[in-house]
Parts: sequence; structure tokens; C-alpha cells
Amino acid sequence: MSLLTPLQTWTSLDTWIIVIGALAAMACALPGCFLLLRRQSLMGDAISHTSLLGIVAAFFVSHWLVEAHVISPATELSLRHVAMCLGAVIVGVLSAWMTESLQKFGNVESSAALGVVFTSLFALGLLLIRAVADDVHIDPDCVLYGAIEMAPLETIGASGVPRAVVVNGVVLAINVLLTVLLFKELRLSAFDPALATTQGISAQVMHYGLMGVTAMTLVAAFESVGSILVIAMLIIPPATAYLLTDRLPRMIGLSLLIGGLSSVLGHVSALTLPPLIARSVGISDVHDASTAGMMAAAAGFLFVTAMLLGPKYGLVSRAWHRLLLKLRIAGEDVLGGLYRFEESAPASADVSLATERAVWLRTLLTQTWLTRLASWVLLRRGWLIGSGADVHLTDTGREAARTLVRSHRLWESFLAKHFVLGTGRFHESAEQVEHFLDGELLAELDQDLDRPGVDPHGRAIPN
Repeated sequence: MSLLTPLQTWTSLDTWIIVIGALAAMACALPGCFLLLRRQSLMGDAISHTSLLGIVAAFFVSHWLVEAHVISPATELSLRHVAMCLGAVIVGVLSAWMTESLQKFGNVESSAALGVVFTSLFALGLLLIRAVADDVHIDPDCVLYGAIEMAPLETIGASGVPRAVVVNGVVLAINVLLTVLLFKELRLSAFDPALATTQGISAQVMHYGLMGVTAMTLVAAFESVGSILVIAMLIIPPATAYLLTDRLPRMIGLSLLIGGLSSVLGHVSALTLPPLIARSVGISDVHDASTAGMMAAAAGFLFVTAMLLGPKYGLVSRAWHRLLLKLRIAGEDVLGGLYRFEESAPASADVSLATERAVWLRTLLTQTWLTRLASWVLLRRGWLIGSGADVHLTDTGREAARTLVRSHRLWESFLAKHFVLGTGRFHESAEQVEHFLDGELLAELDQDLDRPGVDPHGRAIPN
């Protein structure tokens, strides 16, 4: 209950904060997906800083137009955000062009070229502020973390809808529309620019268009959510979705979902976790944390979760699948060993032969912990029967072992027919390949070899 106590004072302001954060995150995630596929995610970080030059330039141009009596102050005020967005788009495209030109003509590595352009244009923007508008106050905390907690207070007329909701919602709608209309072009130019060009799609135009859309999205979101969250939502949701699927449409949908979920988890965590953690260390005057910072942290938490538990690329999932594969191979090795022993030394009442079998079987079944576990699994599945050194194949286990031995000997025969290798190399290769030959491939091998009866060593190939 102490964790949920801060949520008891939930108001419409909290709801609007989540909506603004979700809209900004989803708007950033759409171009972020294609930047990730192009391996240009850090270009978004660079554009978020170089756009400062475009914003400052647009502000100065609009101010000059007012001073020259070309437009009225009221008109300048109403068009200021559009002008700043347009300036940021122009500088964003300029940043991409300068980076490519520096890399192409200056023989500079791509990340180094990006670093030169990023720092130079950002420094130029700061220099203009210092030289021409030295009295302009820039709050570093506001630049870094944004003012998302205060964004709902600036509403449009009497509607009560925050301006940030409208701005980020419009940008999200534009990004969705462009993604739907140009999906084929964006996908093709991202995966194979050369093929896109041969298909009549200008990969260069798509590249600069993506840079412009990215700049527009970042500027629209920057005012309300700050630099940290803008960069986080441009990179982290697409990267998280990339770990969860190999399908681009699904990746885009997941990135939107992750962006929205990060907004919810971030704001709830900003209200609940800080006082709980502070009280646990004896601090009583901490009540909340930066919502934008916690949204970025929530996105990072979702990424780490996907990195660990993703169904295909998660570290835990991959380790689990590798363990299952090793367990299957160890079990098949046990089955194959038992089948070959039965084949070479059929059941007999000879005491010495029975003793030899017991020693051999004990060695086979207790080689490693993985072999012991595989033997236990085979007993549970009913492929082996017995206990200790008195273990035998059941009918089901013998059928599986026969298939494995058939795979081994067919592959040895195939290598002997088509390759000039030593006999030992046949066996070494077949020991690995035998675990991965399916029925269809076995039939093709059998047909290619004219259904051989024996392998290169003269041993019978099971039917």
C-alpha cells in the first residue's frame, strides 16, 4: 500500500502528462525504426543538437522581419513554432549532407565525420545565442529534462487540451501517414539503397527526407519532454522492438507500444519509487522524481528486459535454447551408442560380455552431467528402460537410434562419393551433421547414393 499511496492523488494533470509523453515517444519511435535499420541512430542525437542552430536562425529571421515591419508581432508570435520547426528541418538535412560530404570527400570515418559536424553546428548555435542574444536565459535542467510536468498547463483556448498534446499528436499523425504511404520506399532504401535506386526510388531523397522528418519530430517533442527523453525515445523503443521480431511492420508496431508503455511506467515510477527508496534509507523529504528522466529509465528497463528475455535474441532465451540443443545431442549420442553396441555385441549369456557391456554403459552414461541428465530424460520419455548399468533401448528409443545411425552412415557415404577425404574425416563430420539431418534431406541423400546398403566402413545402413 505504501507503494501505491502517491497514486491516490491522481488527477487529470497526471493523465495529460502520460498522454504527452506517449505521443512524443511514439512520434520519435517511427523515424527511429528506420534510422536503426540504416545504422544511423546516433544521427538523431546529432540532429537534436544541431537543430539548435536552425531554431536560433529562425528566431532571428522572424525577429528581423518584425523589426523591418514586414510582419506584425502578433503574426510572428503565431508563426514562431512553425518557423523554428522549419529551421530545424533545414539544418537537420544540412547536417546529414555535410556528414556524408565530409565522409566522402575528406576520407573521414563516418562516426568521426558525424562528430565534427555535430559539434561544429551545435557550437555555432551557442555562439549565435551568446553574440546576439546574450540576455536570453536557458535553463539547463529544462533543456535536459524538459518541462513535461508543466506542459499540460498551456492549453489551447477554452478547450482544456494542452498545446503539447496537439503538437505531438499532429507530428505523430504526419509520421504515421508518411510511413504508410512510403512504406515500400522506406523499407527498400533502408535495407538495400542500390536496389532501391534501380527500382526508380531515389535512396538519396529518402535519406534526406528521413533526416528532415527526424528533425521536425525532435523539435516538436523537445520543448515539452527535453533532450534526454527525445534521444531515448528515438533510439530505445526501436532497439527494443528489434530484439523482439524480425518483421518490419511488427517492429514498428512494437516500438509504438513500447514508447507508450514507457510513458506510463515512467510517470507512475516517478511518483511511487523515489519516496519508497528514500524512506528505506532514512530520507523523508523526497516525494517524486523527474518524469521525463523516469520515462527514459523505464524505456531502458524494457530494453534490458528484452535483451535478457527476448524469445529469439534474449541472452537467457539463447542460453536456454543452447542448453536444450546440447541436451538433445547428448541424448542422441546415448541412443546411438547403445544401438551400435547392440549391433556389434548382441545380447548374450556370456558373463564376460555382460561385464564388458556394464563397464562400457556406465562410462557412456556418466561421462558428464549433461549425459547423465540426458539419460534421465530418455528414461522419463520411455526411450530407455532399466536402471544403473542395466539399461536397454525400448522400441521407440531403438527407432530414434536407428534414424540417427542411418543419418550418420548416409552422410559418410555421401562424403566418400563426392569428396576426397581421409576416412577419419568422414566420421568426424558425420558425428556433427547426424543431429541435423531431417527426413527430407535423408531421402535426397539416399536417392543420390542409389540407396546404398553399407557405408564406406562396410557397416550396414539401417532402413
